[in-house]
Amino acid sequence: MPSFPPPGAVTICEINRDLGVLSPLPAPPLSAVSKLIPSMCVAVAADAVSDDRAKDAYGDVLGMVFSPIPFQPDAIVATHEPPAATEAAEPAEIVPRTSLASTIAESFKQMIFPSCDPNLLQEIDTQKVSWNPHKHCLAFVSGKNQVTVHDFEEPDNKESYILTSDHQKDVKAVEWRPNSGKMIAVGCKGGICLWSASYPGNVASVKSGVTSSSFGAFPRGSGGQWILVDILRGSSAELVSALCWKPDGRYLVSASCNSPSFTIWDVSQGLGTPIRRGLSSISLVQWSPSGDYLLTAKLDGTFHLWETNTWTSEPWSSSNGYVSGANWDPEGRIVLLSFSNSTTLGSIHFSSKPPSLDAHLLPVELPEISSLIVSRGIDKLAWDSSGERLALSFKDGNEMYHGLVAVYDVRRSPLVSVLLVAGAVAGVVRIPSYFARIDSLKGVSKVKR
Repeated sequence: MPSFPPPGAVTICEINRDLGVLSPLPAPPLSAVSKLIPSMCVAVAADAVSDDRAKDAYGDVLGMVFSPIPFQPDAIVATHEPPAATEAAEPAEIVPRTSLASTIAESFKQMIFPSCDPNLLQEIDTQKVSWNPHKHCLAFVSGKNQVTVHDFEEPDNKESYILTSDHQKDVKAVEWRPNSGKMIAVGCKGGICLWSASYPGNVASVKSGVTSSSFGAFPRGSGGQWILVDILRGSSAELVSALCWKPDGRYLVSASCNSPSFTIWDVSQGLGTPIRRGLSSISLVQWSPSGDYLLTAKLDGTFHLWETNTWTSEPWSSSNGYVSGANWDPEGRIVLLSFSNSTTLGSIHFSSKPPSLDAHLLPVELPEISSLIVSRGIDKLAWDSSGERLALSFKDGNEMYHGLVAVYDVRRSPLVSVLLVAGAVAGVVRIPSYFARIDSLKGVSKVKR
């Protein structure tokens, strides 16, 4: 029977299909805790265990204990933004008159690139967190115009790297390049900034036309720095809010919440090819693990499955809101979808091998959670790379279950079915750790047991 962690508890791991929880109870000696972990009879005071003591107690079982990442977005952003006085509106009499031609041009621009609704941007998942595919290194949006990179594997160094540039404004998405582990794509207003780690003896190559004054601060004594090596420029009015690398790292797909087109970038050439279907803005892009398919989802509830050989597509539609999350299985034959106004998942099963678009959409019910949580829909979805574990967070919810993340055991044959694993994860409601812990399933090859 699934159990749920009590208020104030923090979930630390899963072993043997049970979730280990730090409960708000008097803490036993750490030596006793270490002996209890294999059977998962863990009950210790969450606020009584420091990072070092947690590593001593759980490190042998878990492999690594992730420490909190301190950062101050307001203070850092303020140093890079112009004073508010410079943004004040000028008197009407000195504003230059606009010609009829420029007025018409501006109207067409607004038709093509309408302004993003700020409330809608908060609603959709704009990829503010990305795990490095090769190591325990996390990149996340930590301010309006900045990205923070934290390497958990660096010994005796708890400082983070801060990536800022005059070209990097209104950051909405961040994504590691899968085949290198040293490059980060940052989606922002007007295009995409590509950052690369640069070390003595292995200096990053900067594309011509990119100013060399854009650097990311490395922690003291590291001997390296992050350099802005290229800028993939789109329209100045476009706000890039979705990114996804092709698994081989050659191509990068980007989309904007204020454009009905998505763009396929050949990163080595710096060239982008826009592709458009329909009129609604795109909220999500997701490449399959094999690179044979691409999923694009729009805010009007429609979504397209593309085969990437000839770039033909098959349209689908939802009556349960827009697609709020999507993950592929390891073989790229199944994609799980969550919808903004539903607590039921959708699973798309391909009937034939690529490049066939013959597929079926089937519902995946979540009876254990749906009967307990009063929710408008699924907030976020993460499927681990083994295809065996699925994590879901929910919108709203009553006071008892608000902020919980449900963890499921997944079976994919013959069809997708899910079973709640012993409970739900607690202690993940804060930003940015909320996003990081949910997305962390994407960054491990096998969930610890």
